[in-house]
Amino acid sequence: MQRYLSLFLVFFVFQTGFSQGLPENYQKAKSALANEDYWSSINGFKEYLDAGKFGNLANYAAFHSAEAYLKVNQPAQAIEVLRPVYSRNWSKSDEMKYLLALGYFQNGQTLDGMRMVQQIKSEEIMTKAQYAVFEFLVQASPTFLVTNLQEFKSNPGYTSAMAFVLQQKEIMTAGEREALKIVGQSNSKVGAKQDEVLDIVVILPFTTGNTSISSISSNDFIFELYQGILAGVNQLKSEGVPVQMQTFDSKRDLKYIGNLLKDPALENADVIIGPIYPDETDLVSQYAESEKIPFIHPLSNLGDRFEQLKYSYLFRPSVQALSEGILAAMKKENWGKRVAIGYSTASRDQALASLLKDKLSREGYDLLNFQEVDRRNVIEFFNDLGIRGRGDSVLRADQVILLGDDPAIAQPVFALFESVTISVPTLVMDSWVSFNFANFEMIEFPNLYFIYNNTPNFGTEAMNAFRDRFYSKNLALPSLNAILGSELIFWIKSNFSEFSDLRRGLDSKSYQPGKLTHGFNFQNSNSNQFSPILKLENGELIPLN
Repeated sequence: MQRYLSLFLVFFVFQTGFSQGLPENYQKAKSALANEDYWSSINGFKEYLDAGKFGNLANYAAFHSAEAYLKVNQPAQAIEVLRPVYSRNWSKSDEMKYLLALGYFQNGQTLDGMRMVQQIKSEEIMTKAQYAVFEFLVQASPTFLVTNLQEFKSNPGYTSAMAFVLQQKEIMTAGEREALKIVGQSNSKVGAKQDEVLDIVVILPFTTGNTSISSISSNDFIFELYQGILAGVNQLKSEGVPVQMQTFDSKRDLKYIGNLLKDPALENADVIIGPIYPDETDLVSQYAESEKIPFIHPLSNLGDRFEQLKYSYLFRPSVQALSEGILAAMKKENWGKRVAIGYSTASRDQALASLLKDKLSREGYDLLNFQEVDRRNVIEFFNDLGIRGRGDSVLRADQVILLGDDPAIAQPVFALFESVTISVPTLVMDSWVSFNFANFEMIEFPNLYFIYNNTPNFGTEAMNAFRDRFYSKNLALPSLNAILGSELIFWIKSNFSEFSDLRRGLDSKSYQPGKLTHGFNFQNSNSNQFSPILKLENGELIPLN
């Protein structure tokens, strides 16, 4: 649970509105809090807790003291210091109730925490509180959740946590099954015109037989994706969009998923996101086709098995779309006919390389080299093409295609390109943009081009706003997977809005701009057909074609 606290205890460090004239010791206490010197901040705020002497400043001192107490795992003291503030007339009362609820949760007083959340009036603070409710209550017992369902069933965080917890059980009691049915009925659809709620079900492999929820790393790609999906849903709620999300753990267990598909939440879903592994997706895809519910694979490019289906989608471009985007760019730029292809061991890269080999041969290109690369032989791959870091180079290739998301392959390539003095167009996956060692200013010639794979559109106003919101809740900048998760929710909502039917929404337009990415084209397709090649120009990624 401590890991979840670090992720979502987003303590608000308020400006008091009269920073000039604040007592020096108070300012020192705030600085100590900002520098994570929590005990010093607690001791520093103590002299300012007397409302009779310090008025409104005492409220802020109590609030910041509670922040610090929670950071050092002293929830009882946090509760104690906030109780006097609760009875005062204060402009930050909803923020205080949120912090007090966190204190109750951390102190094991779950009912008190839930009842405090119910008193919050601000929609923005309530969204944060629902997130906190879910993160704490996924550790609660099924008995507690079922027993108190009637009191808190209007809280989406509570009902999502209950559904999540009950789905961890191999066998449910009759009471637990009835509780799930109540949640499903409260969210059920009577028809598109009668139900305006967008019901989203997420199925992801959070755990396996050998792991538990608490052992998931905060930088695990599944958790990052889930963070982004949750951020997207919360943003829709803050904009007044009626949306409901229920999350389930696939456990990497086909038998378990088979039972999960009998859950009322699945029957009432407008869309199902995940799971991600092939055996799991095949099972859920079959269910989606039979029930006519859109199923979306959030990360894969391998969608051959979905091409003839009506309700199963890839959110990203298929291997076919990626190859067509690459070929179109090469024809447009007319770099020459000599090409070399290197590819990693990943299934997508091998499939894409094989498809490109056939396409390029038919188009009259001369394939100089076609080989699997790794961190040990990738420099040799370039050297064989006459691309060397020292001495004169006799180039054999007009362009290079290097397929792979592995930073261990990318890093030596960057080092090589920093030392060469020749320009050879080299197409790589868009993931290379996000590698922390990538210094494009050190490359003399702008010869790297990026294969669009739902690439984030960095630097836009929407992206900056998303980064700020995400950081305020998670104390970390969003990863690529988190960005994709949030964009997925935007894409779903955009295409459900007009027709309450994903397929009709997708077919009603060809290209559609993204919010956090460069855009999509799903017209008459089960995957994103928009996959241009991007070039980096003045720090901005721009499509070539």
